[in-house]
Amino acid sequence: MEPLKMDDLTKYTFLSGLTLSPDAETCAFAAHQMDLEENEYRSDIWCYQLSNKKLTQLTTSRKEARFIWLSDSRRLLFSSLRDKEDIKAKENGEVFTQFYTISLDGGEAQKAFRVPFPVSSIVEIRPDLYVMKIGWCEPLEKLSGIAEAEKPKLLKSIKEELDYEVLDEIPFWSNGEGFTNKKRTRLYLFETNTKTLTPITGETFLAGTPLLDEAHERLVFTGIDFVDKMEIRNDTYLYSLKDKTLEKLSLGETFFTEHVDFWDKDTLFVVGSDMQHYGINENSKFYAFNLKEKSLRCLTPDLDLAMGNALNSDCRYGGGSQAIQKDAGAFYFLSTEGAGACLKKTDRSGRVETVAEMKGSLDSFSVKKGRLAIIGFHELKLAELYTFTNNRFEAVTDFNGWVLRERSLSNPEKVLVRADEKRPALKIDIEGWMIKPVPFDPDKTYPGILMIHGGPKTTYGENFIHEMQWLANEGYAVFYCNPRGSEGLGNDFADIRGKYGTIDFDDLMAFTDAILERYPFVDPSRLGVTGGSYGGYMTNWIIGHTDRFRAAVSQRSIANWVSKFCTTDIGYFFVPDQNGATPWSDVNKLWEHSPLKYADKVKTPTLFIHSEQDYRCWLPEGIQMFTALKYHGVDSRLCMFRGESHELSRSGKPKHRLRRLREMKEWFDRYLK
Repeated sequence: MEPLKMDDLTKYTFLSGLTLSPDAETCAFAAHQMDLEENEYRSDIWCYQLSNKKLTQLTTSRKEARFIWLSDSRRLLFSSLRDKEDIKAKENGEVFTQFYTISLDGGEAQKAFRVPFPVSSIVEIRPDLYVMKIGWCEPLEKLSGIAEAEKPKLLKSIKEELDYEVLDEIPFWSNGEGFTNKKRTRLYLFETNTKTLTPITGETFLAGTPLLDEAHERLVFTGIDFVDKMEIRNDTYLYSLKDKTLEKLSLGETFFTEHVDFWDKDTLFVVGSDMQHYGINENSKFYAFNLKEKSLRCLTPDLDLAMGNALNSDCRYGGGSQAIQKDAGAFYFLSTEGAGACLKKTDRSGRVETVAEMKGSLDSFSVKKGRLAIIGFHELKLAELYTFTNNRFEAVTDFNGWVLRERSLSNPEKVLVRADEKRPALKIDIEGWMIKPVPFDPDKTYPGILMIHGGPKTTYGENFIHEMQWLANEGYAVFYCNPRGSEGLGNDFADIRGKYGTIDFDDLMAFTDAILERYPFVDPSRLGVTGGSYGGYMTNWIIGHTDRFRAAVSQRSIANWVSKFCTTDIGYFFVPDQNGATPWSDVNKLWEHSPLKYADKVKTPTLFIHSEQDYRCWLPEGIQMFTALKYHGVDSRLCMFRGESHELSRSGKPKHRLRRLREMKEWFDRYLK
């Protein structure tokens, strides 16, 4: 066995997009790998035939990841950029999406059609008609309808305008997308025979992904039509393909629909929340909407489940499968429970039952005609494809099996910290884990690193996280927990609105105390702390409230709730929801909960890691804390990553991800070893 190395990250295979064919005989998925030399990700489409258990790589150009099944169950439709002429056109500033088809029977992919917009999702209605969700803005609209001879002039004008950004609405940018002012995702019908695009939604409409009824006569989707300011709610819409009419359905003034689909021709299945009890992070409930009576009925008034998989990992890439899927009258969905994610289903009665559980992380699934395919992290394995039959998982792929076979890993040991008289500040039991150093000698002492997840409404579990395992192989005891605010334990546990830096801080410190008590090999004089996003906020908060940590690494953090409100993509609604205040209603409250207020108390040497294009927690958040620490004479450093967003640690460029890990380790080595 060899130690896990930092650059082993570049050798992993990440899986995404799992989808069963309409006849449920074959599942397809995308496999991604890092290309360190080109500093990018390479992706191809694979398929697995369930009956004969045959696994096949369908594409080899290393550029394809997004696809859909066509209705014949023998072909896939995918977007790609293959032709030299298309590549040149893109380099010249043209915007379009080229689609190809490829057959399961073999042979080269064939050009299908080209759309003069960026297409983010596509649904086949019939072989000659599709509905598409496209990225729209006025310049693209002009470009799509202009004669070829006039394109160079318009392209030149568009390029010149790139020197300017005019803002007249909020949000005006979005993490991972850049400036979004007056840009929308719109729905269009596309007829392949005539190459005609027909808009379904308007120029100020931000649309979700549509779903088709079984008769192929209607579409249902969510969206919001806004100017000036986007409210944090949405509406549900029904579109008739026959009449070409769009109907807005009333589900409530404050209702946010997470998912909507057809139960039958007269009923919609709705997943959503009115956000009246726990704010924007409130767990959703299940509803039935009667299309004839236009009435909404809650099926699960007492439900308190976390929808989706909220487990943290740095070993995912690419989009997931559809989060909620219908099969045989039931709806299947992922749910985070405690420190794990499982697959559940519900029926018309509102009864919820567990379908499949995986120790580790059940990441995505596809269900059709009773057949079930799953992508999951089983125990300490990285993601692989599994089938699930008769309550049993069967592994299909072994892309990442070499990690367990050839690398030294450390199994996370569960640590339950109970609320008792020993810890009066701890009001509730807290679950966490210890990853021992590799190799481990019980007679030695080791530096320890407390890791704090983002969200705060996400969770840690026992699944594989590269940076944790790698730091353990570098001689660190890595420990982490799910303090109050985390996902998977219900609304009450997750609700820390107005309490940031208080009860969560108590939980993290009590957990650290428990680690030192139970694991005497952890040297209390050599402790480090790190976290990203909310975890970065807590790192900033911790160093302003205790000197017990000898080094800190604060990543994509929050320093100041006032600047967070006014500069970030979600700030204007996230900050008042989570703090119960705006800069004008109670600026003192925001300042009380801002780590920047306590920066003059900091003694801990701190590294700040921030991305230039992180519009979720903008660069000035890290800069403010860095400047404050430098001003007060604290050893500090800021490493900024150009061209990266809030997702640096999860989907940043390969070289950037390695540099981030190296920065962390070198900082901790400097102060803890």
